[in-house]
Amino acid sequence: MNYTILIAKLQVLPEEKQAEVFDFVDYLAERFSRRPVDQAYEWSETDFSEFSMAQAMRGLEDEPPLYGESDLKERWR
Repeated sequence: MNYTILIAKLQVLPEEKQAEVFDFVDYLAERFSRRPVDQAYEWSETDFSEFSMAQAMRGLEDEPPLYGESDLKERWR
């Protein structure tokens, strides 16, 4: 693998996309570090579901809430 080309391509990406690539690589490294390198990894439905949800929710914790208590029409008691 030519790491120079990979790094050059990463450097032209916007910062949030670089972070997305890093998150994905970090996730893969964690998953594969649990198995010998020469073993192929097969995604279970649970593995894929966890990864998919993590990617879908990534960054949402940094966003401000869209609604507050003043937007409620009724309160649950």
